[in-house]
Formats: sequence, C-alpha cells, structure tokens
Amino acid sequence: MSVSSSLTFDATLAREGLGDLRRGEPRTLQVNVGKRCNQACHHCHVDAGPKRTEIMTSATAERVLDVLERNPGLRTLDLTGGAPELNPSFRRLVERGRELGRAVNVRCNLTILWVDGMEWLAGFYRDQEVSLVCSLPCYTEDNVDQQRGRGVFEGSIRALQHLNELGYGRAGSRLRLDLVYNPLGAFLPGPQAELAARYREHLGSEFGIEFHDLLAFTNMPIARFADQLRRTGEYGRYMGLLVNHFNAGTVEGLMCRQLVSVGWDGALYDCDFNQMLEIPLGARGARTIWELDDVRTAIDEPIATGPHCFGCTAGAGSSCAGALV
Repeated sequence: MSVSSSLTFDATLAREGLGDLRRGEPRTLQVNVGKRCNQACHHCHVDAGPKRTEIMTSATAERVLDVLERNPGLRTLDLTGGAPELNPSFRRLVERGRELGRAVNVRCNLTILWVDGMEWLAGFYRDQEVSLVCSLPCYTEDNVDQQRGRGVFEGSIRALQHLNELGYGRAGSRLRLDLVYNPLGAFLPGPQAELAARYREHLGSEFGIEFHDLLAFTNMPIARFADQLRRTGEYGRYMGLLVNHFNAGTVEGLMCRQLVSVGWDGALYDCDFNQMLEIPLGARGARTIWELDDVRTAIDEPIATGPHCFGCTAGAGSSCAGALV
C-alpha cells in the first residue's frame, strides 16, 4: 500500500485504524551498557566505536539487576552496546541474570572474541548458556569488510567456527546462535527465509558453519547511517521507500510493545532507536531506572514515535527478532 510521505507515523496508524501505539506487558529489559566498541560500522545506529567513552557504571548495572529481580514478568535480559562485553559489569550482569532464571541475550559483533584479554569470553558464553545474536551483514568478505572494516569477515568466520566447536548453533543445541543481516545500502532487506537459505548454503559449504536463525534487520535512518544518506543525497528517497512500504501487519509485533529500553546512564526509553535519538519515554511514569520499580505500570502507556518508526514497519518489518511478518 502506498502511504504519503507527508503523513507522520502516528497519522499513518490512525489512517489504518490502528489507534495510538501503546505498550503491552513488558517481557524484555533491553540494556545498552555503553557505546565503546572494537568496531566502527558504517550502518551503526548507536554511533559506537573504539573512541567512545560512554559506559554504564557498576551502580547503574546493579540497579538494572534489582529491577529485573523485582519484576518476574521480565523474562529476558537483552544486553547490547557498543560491544557489551567491554563493560566491566558485563560478567556480573550475565551471571546474576542467569541466577534469577532469566534468558540472557547478548548482541555480539563476533570479532570481540579476538580482542586482547577476551580469551575467556566464548567459554563464559557456553557456561552461562547465553543466547548470541551475532552481526554478519553478508556472507562474502568484500561486502562485510566494506561495511565493518578490513579483516572483520575473517575474524567473524573464525569466531563462528570456534562457537560451533563449543556447541553453539548446532541442530538441537540449547546454545543458541542467530546471525543478523542488514542491507549494505539504502534498500529494504530481501525475504528473511530466502536470505537464511543463502547464508546457510554458503557458510556451510565454504566454512562448515552452522547457525540457528538469520534475522533480517532494516537499516534505520538515524545516527551514522542517516549521516551517510544525507551525504549521498539519498535520505529523502530512503525515507520515501520506508513510508511507501508501510505494512500495518507489522504493528502488533513491534518490539517496543513488550520491552523497556535502558540507556548506559540509566535513562529509560521505549526502544533502542529512541534511546539513540534521545526521545524520552512516552509513558507518564518513571524516566530513569532509579524510579522504576514495577514495569507493569507501563502497560497501556503511549509509546513515543517518530519518522524512524517507518523503518520497523516497512515491508516484512524489523525487530530485535528480525522480520515481523
């Protein structure tokens, strides 16, 4: 369906008879523990990199764990960054999250395994049964290195092979290993199932790599990718592409409807993208992790939206778990 680019996201929801975007019961506590990263990717919506200094303190990390303990409805602790493993509280967050009986997801860039001092990391993942969501924007070396930096593909392949050796990604294994695809340019991802089949065939035949699922993410028109679009004069065309591919069927499954996002400084947001844009929580209640006791108070509260929300609702949709429809 074609949607006029002059419409705001909220107006588009109203036009489709969907009403305001509101939160259901939060099931995931997604925590950005800092913007420091060993990579500096062209598409990064966090604008992370080796020179970033923003990092979550141990006191804030402990408050995150306190909120997790107080709210048994939060089933998943989802750790992201930057490279979350570079935060000194990373091990504490993972270990305590697992002690509390929660699933722990880590958004991993793979090459972090080869950073000096990280020799313990892969074994720690295995011992804690951490679910890994690993970035690999293509299955060819040229495309990955173009987007993420020279040598990243080779390091990523070695990391995947090592994780497979530990049991990650194998059929029937409890050690979950999902890969993330995102387009190299200003276009929508192809069908997720078709991309997964291509990844599986190529990575399996060329490198003997196994994984569970491929998650297709849309490049969000914010931060570093938005700057790139403006430099190349493609920002308007890309936004038009997202708007004109709005899919009402994606709205029910939007990630913001079942999570609370925590910034490195403890501020609360409706999603990771709003966090990067510093768009305050749409709800009327708590604004920081220090004010949050019962996440159920956020049920049926409004979610703050913006033009970037068309990125999550275009085509097959895009969420923390990949395509929505």
